[in-house]
Amino acid sequence: MNVPEHNTNNIDLSGIKVRFSQRGKGKSLLLLHGGEGSFEDKNFFDLLSRHFNVIAPTHPGFGGTLIPDHFDHIDDLVFLYLDFLDHLDLQEVVLIGFSMGGWIAAEIAIRNDSRLSQLILVDAVGVKVGGREERDIADVFALSYEPLIDLTFHNTSLAPSLETISEEELQIIAANRTALGVYTWEPYMHNPKLARRLHRIKVQTDFIWGRSDRIVSIDYGKNYCSMIKNAKMTILENAGHLPHFEIPDVFVDTVFNMVKK
Repeated sequence: MNVPEHNTNNIDLSGIKVRFSQRGKGKSLLLLHGGEGSFEDKNFFDLLSRHFNVIAPTHPGFGGTLIPDHFDHIDDLVFLYLDFLDHLDLQEVVLIGFSMGGWIAAEIAIRNDSRLSQLILVDAVGVKVGGREERDIADVFALSYEPLIDLTFHNTSLAPSLETISEEELQIIAANRTALGVYTWEPYMHNPKLARRLHRIKVQTDFIWGRSDRIVSIDYGKNYCSMIKNAKMTILENAGHLPHFEIPDVFVDTVFNMVKK
């Protein structure tokens, strides 16, 4: 099957430039990436676009884009994407959030789910499930590259090697890490109030989790899932925090089977 045509677009939302890729036809899937950056050249994006109209914006500050001066919290991205949905007049959207993007997706759904038909959270952060002194989410800012890779991947051989990454790519990785800190540092990777607001989510909600994820464990995911009425969780083998990268075929099949046709 041929890969659908790939279009990269830029739109202006109240003076904020937002870059996004769009590919495929059919039901709309809006993908919100995590700290690893945009999905523009990723295999699973192409695979999804064979079944759906896939739309993947790049968060301001990632992928070589700029962070607006007044952006300093995850809420800034939440309201940006509410505007994004309105601007493109998207209807019956399947909103899929990955890690930090899952947090953004959950925050969108508790505010206004009128344009959504389904929510899929992939190894998402955003809530605190343990006690005050318990670390629910690995401190990614305290780790060097190799230890971080060990926690992120089931198969570490699939991770990019620092020896083969270009200088330009290294600069983007560093900028992505800075942007991640701007949006998620305080409080770290969660909104203390989110757990008490998740009851507002009325659309079908599914969780996808890599069994080997050590950034946010399966137990964390199960606790998160239990906070949303009728939510279901699917655990994928041979994958860590990024199942869409490690096992793209299995991941896409899982999404395909979850999405209401």
